[in-house]
Amino acid sequence: MKPLSGSMNLGLFAAFAAFMVATRFNHFGDALHLPDASMALFFLGGLYLRRHWQFVAMLALAVTIDWVSIEYAGVSDFCVTPSYAFLLPAYAVLWYGGRLYSGQLQPAWLPMLGAAGAGLVSASLSFLISNGAFYWLGGRYADPHFAEYIARVWQWGPLFVRTTLAYIVVALAVHAVVAYAMRRRAPQGAGQH
Repeated sequence: MKPLSGSMNLGLFAAFAAFMVATRFNHFGDALHLPDASMALFFLGGLYLRRHWQFVAMLALAVTIDWVSIEYAGVSDFCVTPSYAFLLPAYAVLWYGGRLYSGQLQPAWLPMLGAAGAGLVSASLSFLISNGAFYWLGGRYADPHFAEYIARVWQWGPLFVRTTLAYIVVALAVHAVVAYAMRRRAPQGAGQH
């Protein structure tokens, strides 16, 4: 896929940032709120936006949202331990996984399935980094051991990866529909000139 124009890039960046703000406060979602879209937005950011400064800006936004949530909205700080620093490589895996695949993305079934597959792999690796860092380095478990870690990965991993993949698939479906509509519209517009 060709890089987006400057105005389209900034518009999509603003939309991603707004969606992160809207969903990050509720990590698991509930009847009134969507689950946290941050992991998917980092992958989609790499896929569509690609610019390094935008990765840094999205990372700063995520940290700011967490800080505001804890300081002013009463959200628990249970997850904020020394392992919180590992969100940088966890989100980098997502962003740069999307960026790595971006040149292959086309509005056709096979490249779209490939993008979903890249999202699945990136989300799984990202979860293993963030969850592993929290479990082994977070200081919340008195006697961490491998069997308990694996049990926690199986408990939480599918939820995080499934949520991330659901957002990615919806975004790719929107991409395919928009691309299809633009292709159908192009010959009509060309004939009217």
